[in-house]
Amino acid sequence: MFPAAFDYLRAHSIEEAAAALSQHGGDARILAGGQSLIPAMRFRLARPTVLVDIGSLRDLVYLREESGFLRVGAMTTDARLERDKDVRARYALLTETSDVVADPVVRHKGTVVGSLCHNDPAGDWAAAALASRAIMVVRGPSGERDVPIDEFIVDSFTTAVQEGEIAVEVRFPTPSARTSGAYEKIERKVGDYATAAAAVQLTLADDGTIAQAGVAITALGPFAMRVTEAERLLLGQRPSEDLFRAAAEEAYRLADPNPDTRGSAEYKKNMARILVARGLARTSSKLHA
Repeated sequence: MFPAAFDYLRAHSIEEAAAALSQHGGDARILAGGQSLIPAMRFRLARPTVLVDIGSLRDLVYLREESGFLRVGAMTTDARLERDKDVRARYALLTETSDVVADPVVRHKGTVVGSLCHNDPAGDWAAAALASRAIMVVRGPSGERDVPIDEFIVDSFTTAVQEGEIAVEVRFPTPSARTSGAYEKIERKVGDYATAAAAVQLTLADDGTIAQAGVAITALGPFAMRVTEAERLLLGQRPSEDLFRAAAEEAYRLADPNPDTRGSAEYKKNMARILVARGLARTSSKLHA
C-alpha cells in the first residue's frame, strides 16, 4: 500500500519544528529516522497530513556522558550507540538492547528517541529505558521539561508528548561499577519484532545485596511495563536462584499478551517468566565475574 496524502516540511531548527507542530496540531508528526513511522504510514496505521522532518538538525546528533547521565540526542541512531566503545564498556543493558533492535539496516537509520516516541507495544528500547530509569527531555512552546520514562509511556503508540512539543533527548543514568544488566528477547527470526522480551538491571551494595533493581517486559501487554513487584522482591536481598524465580513469577502475573501467530497468550506469559529469570541470572553472573 501507499501512504495517504501528506505535506512535507523540512525543519531547520528545533524552534521551527515546534512551530510547525503547533500550527498543524494532531495532524502533524515528526519524521526522524522513519523506520517506525513510514511503515505505519504505508499500511495506513498512521495518517498524518503533515510530516515535519528533523533529519537535518545536526545539533540533535550526540552521545555524551554529562552530570551523571548518558545523554542521547533525538537524531542519534541505534547504530551509533551500538558501536560506541564507552557505551559497550559501561552500559551492559543498553549494549545488549542495541545489538538486537531490528537489523543492521534499520539500526543505521532508526533512532533511540524515535523508537521511544513511537512506543510500539513490542519495542525494545522502551523496556531498556524502564529498567534503567531513563528520563525523556521534551521541548515545546512553554520551554523544556524532563519526563521520567514511567510517565512518558502512556498507552500503545501514545506518549506524554503534547501538541507542539518535541522529544529532543533521552537520558540514561550512568551506572556504578557494581551495576550490570541484560536484555533477553525471543523472536521468530533475526530482525523481527519480539515475541516476548525482558530488560534487567541490578546494582549491588558493598555487602553483596541488591541495592537497585530494574525489571521490565515488552511485547507482553499494551505497552512496555516495569515489573515493580519483582523489583520490590529483589531489593535488599542476596542474589540467588530462588530469588530470581520468585521475581520471574511476578513477570508472569503482570504479563497480559494477546495471542497471535507468534504464540498463545499462555506461551508468551511463560516466556515472560523464563526471560526475566534468565536475565537476572546472567546479570548476577556478570556482577560476580
